[in-house]
Amino acid sequence: MRQANFYTGGLDRATHRRKDQEWLAERLAHAASRFVPVWRGQSLVVGAQGGEPRAVCPPRAEISAPGTDESETVLLGLSGAQAYFAIDLSALENPLQDIRADDRAEFVDLRRVGPLLPREEGALLAYARGILYWHAHHRFCAVCGHPSRSEEAGHLRRCTNAACGATHFPRTDPAVIMLVHDGDHCLLGRQRVWLPGMHSTLAGFVEPGESLEEAVAREVREETGIAVEDVAYHSSQPWPFPSSLMLGFYARARTRDIRLDGHELEAAHWFARDFILNHPDDDQFRLPRKDSIARRLIEEWLKSP
Repeated sequence: MRQANFYTGGLDRATHRRKDQEWLAERLAHAASRFVPVWRGQSLVVGAQGGEPRAVCPPRAEISAPGTDESETVLLGLSGAQAYFAIDLSALENPLQDIRADDRAEFVDLRRVGPLLPREEGALLAYARGILYWHAHHRFCAVCGHPSRSEEAGHLRRCTNAACGATHFPRTDPAVIMLVHDGDHCLLGRQRVWLPGMHSTLAGFVEPGESLEEAVAREVREETGIAVEDVAYHSSQPWPFPSSLMLGFYARARTRDIRLDGHELEAAHWFARDFILNHPDDDQFRLPRKDSIARRLIEEWLKSP
């Protein structure tokens, strides 16, 4: 069986429990339940400095944050009989003062530690980060502008305006990410803001009324002027930085001449398989992050016949 990408899998999402108010109240108060704190987009971990981080998910009794609204707590799901909830502490200036956890615990950007976490813990933190980001950016109804409230254990927001009552569900932005190849060469680009030397696959958001295959061809053409064919799906990956679902593809180039659009990419080049295999990461050339689907697309292509 093909291994899942980073930030996927883990919990039983317990969809059937989201409307069960009695069960939710019991789980929220249960000593065995665990809470995944998120503070201003950062996740609580221990061991971030030592290279072997672990997620910190304390019971509710160890989070004494004043003013925390339980109605805004999100049920993430179940691991066996143990419930996990996401809780947003972003309103606090010094959240660690209100969490009785390991004194080495700290809030860090998940992108900093994601590849080093056990996969199930990385998936849990990514899930919490993504859904709380959605809540923070959908406090008001997109139809009439009135405040919205969280319902169904945090998986729905309803407009509080009785004349409207619109319901809003968590959204994620679909984006295609593709490795374009031609024989023993693949097309990689880089953005100016990336780490020195980092090159990656091309990517872009899917537009309304567009198939995924059309989005692949359009993005490659827009960014590099390359025409592609034989677009083939590989796998997907949630990427809550802040709210994307990456849909991975391979595509074969029909043309080779690169014409940069001057906006998205600083540079793009064809790289030989042997060059990538034998070049150590440095400020002239390095591959993307190990937890990214981009890295996986490249590594599996490098191993292909």
